[in-house]
Amino acid sequence: MRKIHEILRLHFEQKLGQRQIARSANVSQSTVHDYLVRAEHANLAWPLAEDWDETRLEVALFPSAPAAERPTKQPLPDFAALGQQREQHRDLTLELLWEEYRQQHPDGFSYPHFCKLYRRWRKQQDVVLRQEHRPGEKLFLDWAGATIPIYAGDGTVHAAPLFVSALGVSSYTYAEAVPNQQMENWLKVQMNALEFYGGCPQLLIPDNTKTGVSRACLYEPDLNPTYQEFAAHYHLAVMPARPRKPRDKAKVESAVQVVQRWIVMCLRHRRFLSLAECNQAIRELLGQLNQRPFRKRRDESRASLFAKVDRPALRPLPAQRYDLSQWAQARVNIDYHIAFDGNFYSVPYTLTGEVVDVRSTPATVEIFHRSERVASHLRSRGRNQPVTQADHRPKSHQAHLEWTPSRMVEWAGKVGPHTAQLVQRILEAKPHPEMGYRACLGLIRLARKHSPERMEAAAVRAITTGAIGYRHVKSILENRLDSQPLAPPPPRITPDHENLRGPEYFQ
Repeated sequence: MRKIHEILRLHFEQKLGQRQIARSANVSQSTVHDYLVRAEHANLAWPLAEDWDETRLEVALFPSAPAAERPTKQPLPDFAALGQQREQHRDLTLELLWEEYRQQHPDGFSYPHFCKLYRRWRKQQDVVLRQEHRPGEKLFLDWAGATIPIYAGDGTVHAAPLFVSALGVSSYTYAEAVPNQQMENWLKVQMNALEFYGGCPQLLIPDNTKTGVSRACLYEPDLNPTYQEFAAHYHLAVMPARPRKPRDKAKVESAVQVVQRWIVMCLRHRRFLSLAECNQAIRELLGQLNQRPFRKRRDESRASLFAKVDRPALRPLPAQRYDLSQWAQARVNIDYHIAFDGNFYSVPYTLTGEVVDVRSTPATVEIFHRSERVASHLRSRGRNQPVTQADHRPKSHQAHLEWTPSRMVEWAGKVGPHTAQLVQRILEAKPHPEMGYRACLGLIRLARKHSPERMEAAAVRAITTGAIGYRHVKSILENRLDSQPLAPPPPRITPDHENLRGPEYFQ
C-alpha cells in the first residue's frame, strides 16, 4: 500500500510522467499504469480523506470479483471429523478415508482432489504457537534417529544409539553414544548430561519412551517409578511431550538434526572399536559444534549464550550422584519367590499371591509391599538361580529341610544301634537318600509312641527277616511281634541227586 500512496502522490501532486514515477518508486511502468487506471475507475480524489485506511483503499482499487458458483453434485467431506480421526489413529491414511468417503458417495471427489481439499483445509487449521523459553528452565531430551556402528573384536557390528539434549534458551547441546536404550543407560546418560551442563534445570522434557513413561497419556502420563525417583534426587520435574507432537520438543528435534549433520556425518569414515573411543570423538566435535557461531547472529554461539544466560540460572547439582536403581512390579508365586531379572528371590510366605514392588541396584534387590521393605537380597548374576532366606519359609518347610541323612542316622542312634542300622539300610536302599526321608520320618513318629526297647527289638526283627521299611516296622509293633523270640532259621536240607559228589569226593 505504501507504493500505491507514493505513486498517487507523485502523479497528482508532482505531475510526473509514468516513466519518472516508475524510476522513483522502483516499480515497473506497467505497474504504475495499472495503478493509475484503477484509481481513475475508482474515482479517487487526492488527497485521500482521513477515513480512507489501507483496507478501504485496497478494496477500492482491487475489488474482489464474485466467485462464480459452479454447481457441483459432489458433497464436501467433513474435514474436521476426518482430522480428528487422524489425530486419534496414527496409522490412518488419507487413502483409507477417501475409500470410506467414496463408499458413502460413489460420485464424490477423486482421490487427488480429495487430498488437495484436505491439505487446503489442514493448512488453514495448522497454526503454530511460538514457544518462549526462560533461562535454565527446560532441558529437552531425545534419541537421535541415526546410530554409530561399533566394531567388536569378533567381527560383529553393534549399532550404538545416540542420546541428544539441548537447553531451551541457548540450545547448548550434549550428545553421547550408549550401548542400548534400556533404563540403566537412559538414567546414566542423563546424569552425564547434567554434569556436562554443571547444574540442574527445572524441567526435563523427554519423549514418551517406555524407559521414562510407563503409560502415555495426553493429559496425565504415568512416569516410571525409577524415573520419578531419579527426578526427585535431582529436584527436577519431568513433563513428557505429548504423543506424536514433536513440536513440544522442537529444540531437541533441531539439535538432533544438527548433531546428525555435524557429528555423525563427520564420523562416517571412522571405524570405532569401543564406545569409549566413539564418545571421545563425539566430545571433540561437540565442542566445535557449540562454539560454532549462529547463522543469523554471527557474534554469538551456543557456548557463549549458555555461559551468559542459561548457566547462571541452573540450580546446583546434588552432592552425590544418583544411585542407579530400577523399580519394577512382580507377583509372589506359590513358592513364596518372585521372578526378577532371570532369577528367583524369596519373600515372607505370608505374601504369596500379592503384588510387590522391586527396587534393584547393581548390587542388591529390595522388595517392598505397600511401601514397606519386606526382603533384601544380594543380586544374583546367574540365570534361574533361587536366592532364599530361611526365615521366609513356613515352619513346616524349615523343619523338613533341616533333616539330612546324617542327622536322621544320628537321631536313630539315640534310640539304639539297631534302629540306626535300620535307618541306614533304608537310606541306602533308595536311588537317592531323600527318597527314604518319609520312611525315616515315619520311624521317628513310631519312636514317639513306643519305648526305645520295643523300637530296638522291632529293628532287630526287621533287619533279621529282611523286612526293611516303615510299614514292616509298624506291623511288627502293632502285632507285638517284637516281644516274640525269633525262630531259628530252618536247617538247610540237601536233596539226594546223582550229580551231587558228597564229602567223600574231596578226601
